[in-house]
Amino acid sequence: MTDDGFPAADDLDGTGFDADLLEEELRRAAAVLDPLPAGLLQLAMEAYALHDLDARIAELTFDSLVDAIPVRGAEAPPRMLTFQAGDLTVDIEVTAEGLLGQVLPPQSARIEMLGNPAAGRALTADSMGRFTSDTTPVGPFALRLRAGEDVIVTEWLRV
Repeated sequence: MTDDGFPAADDLDGTGFDADLLEEELRRAAAVLDPLPAGLLQLAMEAYALHDLDARIAELTFDSLVDAIPVRGAEAPPRMLTFQAGDLTVDIEVTAEGLLGQVLPPQSARIEMLGNPAAGRALTADSMGRFTSDTTPVGPFALRLRAGEDVIVTEWLRV
């Protein structure tokens, strides 16, 4: 390894070559020299949300950051979100400790957090429609709900 962090020329003969290190260095260089435009990243996330073509999109109908009356003295109030897709409503409370929510009308459902460090980890709503996660969403996220035959994806948000 040279002083600049790259493999020395004699290490490239196959005995000391580290493909993972090379890939990481190329990723860092690309991020600095040719960063991904924010608009393109947003379009990619929206396209990913639509990869379930049979999924309905749940529209954001309430966001406490926009719609709620501020409470004096509350330092870090939870963010309350409500999504609607037809007759189905999903209420979510996001706190520093995690996420909790309820599917209405109450029913069992399988819920996935998309675009998050916990992405792919399934949450389960009980028969009352309640679900929790001890992971707070970071960056853009959405939820995919599977309730019976229905597949519903919420709009993408940042917390």
